[in-house]
Amino acid sequence: MKYGVVDLFCGVGGLTCGFEKAGLNVIAGYDLDSSCEYAYNHNNHAKFIHKNIEDVKGEEITQLLEQFEVKILAGCAPCQPFSRYQKDKKNRRKHKDWSLLYQFARLVKDVNPDIVSMENVPDLVKEQVFNDFVSILNDYNYEVTYAVVNAADYGVPQRRKRLLLIGAKQQKIKLIKPESKKLVSVRDAIANLPQIEAGEKNSGDNLHIASSLSSKNLERIKHSIPGGTWRDWPDNLVLDCHKRATGHSYSAVYGRMEWDEVAPTITTQFTKYGTGRFGHPEQNRALTLREGAILQSFPPNYSFVPKGEKVIVQSIARHIGNAVPPKLGEVIGLSIKKYYDK
Repeated sequence: MKYGVVDLFCGVGGLTCGFEKAGLNVIAGYDLDSSCEYAYNHNNHAKFIHKNIEDVKGEEITQLLEQFEVKILAGCAPCQPFSRYQKDKKNRRKHKDWSLLYQFARLVKDVNPDIVSMENVPDLVKEQVFNDFVSILNDYNYEVTYAVVNAADYGVPQRRKRLLLIGAKQQKIKLIKPESKKLVSVRDAIANLPQIEAGEKNSGDNLHIASSLSSKNLERIKHSIPGGTWRDWPDNLVLDCHKRATGHSYSAVYGRMEWDEVAPTITTQFTKYGTGRFGHPEQNRALTLREGAILQSFPPNYSFVPKGEKVIVQSIARHIGNAVPPKLGEVIGLSIKKYYDK
């Protein structure tokens, strides 16, 4: 079978990387963010196309896929409107990215691929836009399956619940089951990386760079226990917001990860010690960009910025945190191949 894939909202290529590892031929990835182009093109065999999805025509995707026996349209529309971290939940519909799933549906109708694959946050299933997306697929004779999975069950070294959907023309395609019940721990993933201090970078890897810490935060992380909370600190280090009743229950910030557990969900803020349990298990610093990428299941040599070019930590952390874990992309790709091989 000659599998051809176009990846919508491709970002730096997490989904594309996983599909290629599964043996699928990704032709192109579309994204509005031009800063993703280097990482996407450098690490994958597909071509990055800088374009707003609203300007993408079905005919151009049809041409990209015309030579392939199995045509696949995949993507992860920006999840911010549907995320549980979205602060303004009452006005989700006013978010600029709310309607992008409808654009995905428009291209499905225009291209009529054999397979449609979509990844997003679990809370999307509660929204009307998701019901409309599934209804459109059904109207165009797709058999749809979807499930909320924990990426850790599929070898991603972090707790990350995601919604995976596959629509197929002939019959339902089920996700393959996890190969192993053994989870990949933080130790398994990043223990072999060189030790560095807060504010330092490793000379051999431009992504192995740790954000600086204030003197007070350095004291806080020194008193932090892996898997513990700010309640382990001396009183003089506890923040005023945590002393108030409204902040007393926020225990998952300023925390250290545990070596022999999976990491917490890698967000776009994982390089900052105070935004989650992103403290290194034993070194007195937050995660580096490379550690975050590996915990997202990117290959250890995945390049996000050309050698010698300035590393903008906040920008690359956003790229990594927003990405589809490549391992989940591989799971989707292998599920599709298993169906066609049968």
